[in-house]
Amino acid sequence: MRISSTLAAFSIVLAGTAAGAHVVFADPEAQAGGYYAGFLRIAHGCGASPTRSVRVEIPESVISARPQPKPGWTLAVERQPLKSAVTGEGGALVTERVSAITWTGELPGDQFDQFGIMMKLPATAGPLFFRTTQRCASGSNDWVNIPASPAAWHMTAMPAPMLMLRATPASHDTH
Repeated sequence: MRISSTLAAFSIVLAGTAAGAHVVFADPEAQAGGYYAGFLRIAHGCGASPTRSVRVEIPESVISARPQPKPGWTLAVERQPLKSAVTGEGGALVTERVSAITWTGELPGDQFDQFGIMMKLPATAGPLFFRTTQRCASGSNDWVNIPASPAAWHMTAMPAPMLMLRATPASHDTH
């Protein structure tokens, strides 16, 4: 019995260590319905091969997303029409949304970097997954798999980065 519990504990440690190699949000939780400026961390290249581009798909429930430019990298923003227009910031009518963002540059395989996105998050609590493709000089890493549940994220091969949205706390009337 003692050996099996030790092996189980070791497996948990290994799972936690492997998660560090995944593409993750630096701050993996955010307030549902709020604004969030987050950074996706790319922790390595494709083996020793340098990263040449990072493409992040924005979930359909995110209506507003803006990339942060990176010195030495170029940005490409893909857009898609909304099914129906919504009122955006400042009362402007919004008819399309950012569906994907791609940064193109070079990140040596033995270094890490962060790629920033500011978003207006949906009001519903729960996980959001951002399928991410990391293209390298030789090969690629497709971080695109969605786990069966948020708890299974660490056990999923090549999981899409996850942002967990917390429910908006109820306001308390002090009168």
